[in-house]
Amino acid sequence: MNWLSDITPPGIKKIFRKRDDGSDTLWTKCKSCEEMIFQKDLAGTQHVCPSCGHHMKIGPTERLDLLFDEGSWEKIDLPDVPADPLKFKDEKKYSDRLRDYRKRTGEKDALVIGSGTLNSIPMVCAVQNFAFMGGSMGMGLGEGLIKAAETALEKKCALVVFTASGGARMQEGILSLMQMPRTTIAVQMLREAGLPYIVVLTNPTTGGVTASYAMLGDVHLAEPGALIGFAGPRVIEQTIREKLPEGFQTAEYLNEHGMVDMVVPRHEMKDALSKLVRVLTKHGAKVSSVAAIAAPEEAPVEEVEVEILDKAAE
Repeated sequence: MNWLSDITPPGIKKIFRKRDDGSDTLWTKCKSCEEMIFQKDLAGTQHVCPSCGHHMKIGPTERLDLLFDEGSWEKIDLPDVPADPLKFKDEKKYSDRLRDYRKRTGEKDALVIGSGTLNSIPMVCAVQNFAFMGGSMGMGLGEGLIKAAETALEKKCALVVFTASGGARMQEGILSLMQMPRTTIAVQMLREAGLPYIVVLTNPTTGGVTASYAMLGDVHLAEPGALIGFAGPRVIEQTIREKLPEGFQTAEYLNEHGMVDMVVPRHEMKDALSKLVRVLTKHGAKVSSVAAIAAPEEAPVEEVEVEILDKAAE
């Protein structure tokens, strides 16, 4: 197979073939700088634009492949829940929507859980799938997060959650909102066991997810440029009738105002997480600055140090 295969039949057809979402199979346009990027090059940069650094969305399987050692991890099945408890219907039946998204994504719900090692450290990781109904939180996701916490308790290891959601799933009504206190209890179980619970906020993280487990981590990391908040900026502006500050609700803005501990680029995430877990568990010694965890070894430690207690995981 060589470059001629891409410009001669049947290879030439690939140039004009479209994906199910209407995008090109060979090129992707960056939503930030609008540069056209070759798909194979984009995969090599972990779907980060090489020109402007914009972090594009990636699927949960690819996320876990990048995170765990040698891309090897064990998938943990989500618990079964009632498919359509309220018999909800708007433009189409909720049961039909679920069937469509399960076929489209190949996943049971908007959460994928994996167990493996990260730089030789045992870890459980749960990743929300924004491609599955906007990563919305329903009973399936709630039960999945509880399952992830129980697995971390069983393995006596840290739990890392990558959030990406538009909020609670309206098709499940109050049953969806009930997942907010239930997932909070799951986080408390980890805390009582002295196990680290780390949250990585990705674009976007909003609604009931932000109001529950997404903001209960021992440490909060975020990808650059991620939108993080409860209500969206347009809703807030329409409510208070004022113009919001530039960059409001971005990861960088929240980091400056103390809501996020660190903003970590995707290619540095694996090392940052492993260093954090070593700090918070028996796998490593204490360090004196959270900022030093994500910084390169040659970078100076910031003057303002954040004390990490000997029993930070408790």
